[in-house]
Amino acid sequence: MEVYFDNSATTRCYESVAKLVVQLMTQDYGNPSSMHTKGFEAEKYIREAREIISKNLKVNEKEIFFTSGGTESNNLAIIGTAMANQRSGKHLITTSIEHPSVLNAMKYLEEQGFEVTYLPVDEKGVLKLEDLKDALRKDTILVSIMHVNNEIGSLQPIEQAAKIVKENNSKTLIHVDAIQSFGKFRILPTKLKIDLLSISGHKIHGPKGIGVLYVHAKVKIRPINFGGEQQKGIRSGTENVPGIAGLGVAIKEVYTDFEEKQKKIYEIKQSFIKQIKEIEGIVINGAEEAGAPHIVSVSFEGVRSEVLLHALEEKNIYVSAGSACASNKPAISSTLKGINVKKELLDATIRFSFSFDTTFEEIDYCIQSLKEILPRLRKYTRH
Repeated sequence: MEVYFDNSATTRCYESVAKLVVQLMTQDYGNPSSMHTKGFEAEKYIREAREIISKNLKVNEKEIFFTSGGTESNNLAIIGTAMANQRSGKHLITTSIEHPSVLNAMKYLEEQGFEVTYLPVDEKGVLKLEDLKDALRKDTILVSIMHVNNEIGSLQPIEQAAKIVKENNSKTLIHVDAIQSFGKFRILPTKLKIDLLSISGHKIHGPKGIGVLYVHAKVKIRPINFGGEQQKGIRSGTENVPGIAGLGVAIKEVYTDFEEKQKKIYEIKQSFIKQIKEIEGIVINGAEEAGAPHIVSVSFEGVRSEVLLHALEEKNIYVSAGSACASNKPAISSTLKGINVKKELLDATIRFSFSFDTTFEEIDYCIQSLKEILPRLRKYTRH
């Protein structure tokens, strides 16, 4: 049995997505900027995908921009709006447990003369709304908050946060990194008062190398790369037509029978948590009941995460020792530090992340394997 519990890192493409991507790479391979039939065909695929996405988000098609993925979407949202709105102020707000594509963009802006406030979170990984309220200033131009944390699955109170921000200053922009939440929740930016929203294709059974940035029509934003003025000059470069079309199909599939899929994945998570609690010397990080339906972070006393990861791999169980987006070398997590995980457990934590395809049999097999592996590994714990 092969058990893939690393869906927060990437997901397996839907068969329909893979089939369409191959077709667009081998048959309908025109450049959408070309003024002939193959170019028009390619442009049609882009229009269709944009229509699917805009209808899903209930926004205007002109507010959808395609990027190379979540990192670029976050960079464009943060750097692009900061540079375009700096006359109104140079103060930005984010949290201490954001993805590196947000935190490093913020660090870059600090080097350019901007001031950034990094808000702490509680032990469940959730932002305290009072802290946000206290941090807001007249010169705050952007607040960037991830919807679901990629390591522990904590769910931020986006709607309440947006209300606080807009009541303080209606011109302050709100960016939401929805890379781990899109496809797991229904997200309506206009209703939630979100100005910019980041999405990534390969987290929702779509292709790698494709992402989306929703930008409200009234938002001032500058490009961060320059070229042939595609996508109104906001994101130049020849569009990734196979990726865009594949993403459109993935979104259509992931939101088909959505409530049924969501119910199942919550049941999968609950089954996993119930069974893993039977194992001695474990700590579940973040909220057990609340939070994302697909992520569980577990610390294992007396076992290094990298050692446990490879021991599970020998049993064809694939998990993560943290965010796969930083590098392929495990590092101490700022998220785990941010929720005050004990020092001895920082390097003893595994992320299990599920999908709609996960089965209860896979959960049972993983738990049984852990019960066999852990006593053996703990014998060799260094003191």
